[in-house]
Amino acid sequence: MTGLHWILWDGDCGLCRRLIEWVRRKDTCGRFRDAPYRQAPSPPMTPELERACARAVHVVTADGRVLRAGRASLFVLENIGWGGTARMLALPPFIWIVELGYRIVAANRPLLSRFLFRGA
Repeated sequence: MTGLHWILWDGDCGLCRRLIEWVRRKDTCGRFRDAPYRQAPSPPMTPELERACARAVHVVTADGRVLRAGRASLFVLENIGWGGTARMLALPPFIWIVELGYRIVAANRPLLSRFLFRGA
C-alpha cells in the first residue's frame, strides 16, 4: 500500500463525480487517492473487489481494510473533518439508517444527478 486510503467509485455517475470533487477539496491532509474502479491499479484492485465495486463505492484503507457503501462514506467523512458526526453515525441504530439511505441514493443516482445538478 502507499499509505493512502483509496476511494473506488464508478467513474460514470454525475452525482458520484461531484461528491469525489468535494472530497478532493476537503482532503486538505492528502489522505485519499481516488479512481474509477475500472481504472484503479492493482493493488488495491482485485477481481473480487472489481465485482463488488460495480454495486457500491468502496474504500481500501491504508492498512488494507475494505469498506463499502455507507461505512465507506462514513470513513471518508471521518477523515476529512467530520469525525464526531461520522463516528456517531457508525453506531447502531444510525448505521442502519446510513446504509438504507446509501441504498436509496445509489438506486436513484441518475434521477438525483439530473434533479440536483440541472443547469449547473
